[in-house]
Amino acid sequence: MLKSYYSLINKWLIALVCVVAVTSILLLFAHTPPLTTYKLLLKGSLSSRAKLARVFQVWVPLMLCSCGLLFTFSMKLWNIGIEGQVMLGAIGATASLMWISPHFAPWMCLILSLGIAFILGALWGFGSGLLKTSGGVNEIFGGLGLNFVAQGLILWLIFGPWKRPGIASMSGTKPFDVSLWLPHIHRFPVLGMLLALIIFILTAILLSSTRQGLKFKALGINPKAGKLYGLSPTANTLIAMTLAGGCAGLCGFFQVTGVYHRLIPAISSNYGYLSLLVVMLANYKWWPIPFISFFFACLNVGSIQLPLILKIDSSLSGVIQGICVLVFIWVKQLSVFERADDT
Repeated sequence: MLKSYYSLINKWLIALVCVVAVTSILLLFAHTPPLTTYKLLLKGSLSSRAKLARVFQVWVPLMLCSCGLLFTFSMKLWNIGIEGQVMLGAIGATASLMWISPHFAPWMCLILSLGIAFILGALWGFGSGLLKTSGGVNEIFGGLGLNFVAQGLILWLIFGPWKRPGIASMSGTKPFDVSLWLPHIHRFPVLGMLLALIIFILTAILLSSTRQGLKFKALGINPKAGKLYGLSPTANTLIAMTLAGGCAGLCGFFQVTGVYHRLIPAISSNYGYLSLLVVMLANYKWWPIPFISFFFACLNVGSIQLPLILKIDSSLSGVIQGICVLVFIWVKQLSVFERADDT
């Protein structure tokens, strides 16, 4: 166990050096000083309490989506539909707060909203799994199709039944009353952070210490052998997709109640897609997820400074994130070839 940790850390160190080198070369070609850029990224994300709080606002949804993806990746399933599952969770949270807030106390509304967001996200994930197991649709294409459906549903709700009084706006639905906002402490989304940590711990326990986690791993490694031992690929695929969808639904709940306080067209903020990179960079293991999510959140928040000061597009953070994953995969492949040569 410790040996695998050390091996992964060594790969990260090599990958980090390569990422810094490649990114620096790209910045030099863009006539931008690399050191200044890196300083601005750090300053834009960690130089004040307000900026650090914003980092954790990004960290929470990345953690929730990444935990969900660990279930599906353990079975070698590419849950690209996680974006749609976030959107359905956001729709569920919005609908519940709209409909039940006149009848219940705010704290009870938030709890019910969280549960409904989880259920709708889980059902959307189950639907993607059903398309694969019963319809023979690859989970990548099924997930992408359901993403478009979920996005269309959000736009229809914002411009239709849930439009703001007297106006239909891309700014989203009418903001909720402050009493329905997820409480913050000094701008830090403490309850959101607690939710993310609870889901992370439950995910780690389920995958590493339960029979169900062992089933996921066995079927991911060898589905045919799993069948011989009486394991059902169909049932476990549906369970994994449902759990992933539920975690993504919680991300939608947080986006609605803890960040935007309403439903907007871009409610997912592409955190589902970004969490795919997080889990890949973690080598599909659970324990590095909080640290990589924090690193990506810092890049996401810190890159806001770049267009203001250096006139660089803030999408540079996405370039760095992509380079991180590509370089890590390259380093991993090199280590595989080295082991093959040794044998």
